[in-house]
Amino acid sequence: MQKWGKLITAMVTPFNSDGSIDYGKAGALAGAIIENGSDAVVVAGTTGESAALYTNEKKKLFKTVKYCVGNKGAVIANTGTNFTSESVRLSAEAAEAGVDGLLLVTPYYNKPPQEGLYRHFKKIASSTSLPVMLYNVPGRTSCNLLPETVARLAEIPNIKAIKEASGNLGQVAGLLRSVPGDFKVYSGDDALTQPMMSMGAAGVVSVAGNIAGGALKKMLRLCELGEYAKAGEMSLKLLPLFEMQFAATNPIPIKEMLKQLGVFVGGCRLPLIEADSGLKEKIRRCLEHYKGEGLIDDLTALA
Repeated sequence: MQKWGKLITAMVTPFNSDGSIDYGKAGALAGAIIENGSDAVVVAGTTGESAALYTNEKKKLFKTVKYCVGNKGAVIANTGTNFTSESVRLSAEAAEAGVDGLLLVTPYYNKPPQEGLYRHFKKIASSTSLPVMLYNVPGRTSCNLLPETVARLAEIPNIKAIKEASGNLGQVAGLLRSVPGDFKVYSGDDALTQPMMSMGAAGVVSVAGNIAGGALKKMLRLCELGEYAKAGEMSLKLLPLFEMQFAATNPIPIKEMLKQLGVFVGGCRLPLIEADSGLKEKIRRCLEHYKGEGLIDDLTALA
């Protein structure tokens, strides 16, 4: 049985000034994220600019991050693509790199029907012994994985969880009603974590965990204790930070946040671009507020 915990952070991919991957910084960042409260990291996910990474870069990232994290936390490799056979191949390479699980996003652009989604995920999962987390994010993929399809997929032994980022709490409720009790539903949106956990979700796959893992961990512990009102208060306190993360396309804002906190992770690869001057100023004010509240992690070791 996989042990992914409650707080899983989708980490950024650090780049050098020439646009190449800074593997050393990736390993150090992953280690710091775990030290600051996360139970696991997702490597080369949406926040990690998966669509702009070469396959050989992903494989080296998986291996580097797992080596640096060791047994302190789990490493989940995003190996989902919109080409089933490529996902099977990349999943095998991730297994060779020693990761603890796979994240499989719904195929983007193709817009397959639900039966196509079922066959896609079944084929990938059946090709590996690693535990699998599905990833539903219709806003990115134009493809919505419906609860009844997830329920079918949950019957496959190594499909253990889903990162649900539809933003539709009605769909979340239907999902939680449809899957077996040991199947984990994770929020794919920091801002919806508290309401989803009050409905029975297992935790969150977070962007904010890159810089505010300690605060998120406290909120999740309150949920675990059934203190949902207090967790809700904390979620509302963090809401402007959550919203700032998506003031431009992810991961543009979170990379700028890290930069302003003294952690150089480079810009984004085209077609994404760096934050403009107006967004940089908004981020500066936002971070100053949360640093004053003591809700931002100490990242000085990464500076």
